[in-house]
Amino acid sequence: MRYFYTAKSFKGKKISGQKEAKSEKELAKILRQEGFILIKTDVTRPKLTGRVQLAASREFALPFLSRVSLKEKIIFTRNLKIMISAGVGLPQTLNTLARQSKNKKFEKVLLKIRDDVLEGKSFSDGIRKHQNIFSSLYFYLIKVGEESGTLTKSLENLTSQMEKDYELKSNIKSALMYPTVIITAMIGIAILMLLVVVPKLAETFTQMGIELPFTTKLIMGTSLFLQDKWYLVILIILIFIFLIKIMFKTKKGKKAVDYLLLRLPIFSSLIKNSNSAYTIRTLATLMDAGLPILQSLNVLSSSLGNFYFKKSIIEAGQKVKQGLNLTQSLESFSNLYSPMVLEMMKVGEETGQTTNILKKTADFLEEEVAKTTRNLASLIEPIIILLVGAAVGFFAVSIIQPIYSMMGAI
Repeated sequence: MRYFYTAKSFKGKKISGQKEAKSEKELAKILRQEGFILIKTDVTRPKLTGRVQLAASREFALPFLSRVSLKEKIIFTRNLKIMISAGVGLPQTLNTLARQSKNKKFEKVLLKIRDDVLEGKSFSDGIRKHQNIFSSLYFYLIKVGEESGTLTKSLENLTSQMEKDYELKSNIKSALMYPTVIITAMIGIAILMLLVVVPKLAETFTQMGIELPFTTKLIMGTSLFLQDKWYLVILIILIFIFLIKIMFKTKKGKKAVDYLLLRLPIFSSLIKNSNSAYTIRTLATLMDAGLPILQSLNVLSSSLGNFYFKKSIIEAGQKVKQGLNLTQSLESFSNLYSPMVLEMMKVGEETGQTTNILKKTADFLEEEVAKTTRNLASLIEPIIILLVGAAVGFFAVSIIQPIYSMMGAI
């Protein structure tokens, strides 16, 4: 069968022509061997049916209901690399992966990128339009892969980077799960006691007419407030959550929160190691893809969440621009990067193996994070026991003390 086609080289050059092939997939393989990616053929653009058509027709989506998770992006990137390596055309690949996605928002985005590619735009241009889903790191690695003819390698690097990031976040979340569950349960039991038990005891104490200590009055007042003004409690909680979110979005608020997190006795080393690992691995991935050091630092700074790590990379970029090497540029941030990290950077620059040594350093730091998270429960457990014991003791003394007074009166 003869196909009329449009293709693009790995360096961005667009060509058109016709070739004999048994199928569109075979045509894509032939073109790939010649250094081109199939963009479109004379075959009519596939019609969208079913849920794909429904998703493509939607013009709005609530972001909090259709957020694209990191796990979904990992699966997409891995499958994209496999299908392109197998010689499947990019538009067909995007269409197939869009059909497989269970996330309506992501499905719609992939179809829009596919349409951009069919119109002759590059894949990276389509990615760039959706910065709320794909990070600047994702865009630059795709762009470098297209320009250098190493798109599959860039996709492999992206998958590895995101998998490491996902593993890092999962370790931290699992470490925080135990204290979160215990504290939530403690608050729930306290509310239940204040709403069910305390009102009955308060009624008994009132009937007996005994003098109540301050702590008992405090508990009874709190119970009464929860019963009568429960809507105010819910409103206060919602306002508090709203203010926290606003604070995280402002520069001063983010700076204050990150300052406190970096100085928490138990969590500071965990936060420093996890941020250092992400910073170093991302930098190594960008440099390994062929980006110059200055551009790599610029892209890296835009992908960092912690205010102080972001600041360190921005200032390091300015120092590198002035002629200093990477190690010298980060030496003034020894409060963030351990001496081991700086020493490994120095060795990498002296031996010309910067990217390899940075990746090994990131592996070491991620292992340290994993060890810390495994031991975190045993470190936090005594503190939680003390908090629970103090709360139970306060409640018990406040309730038992009036009872003893009642027994004395009898």
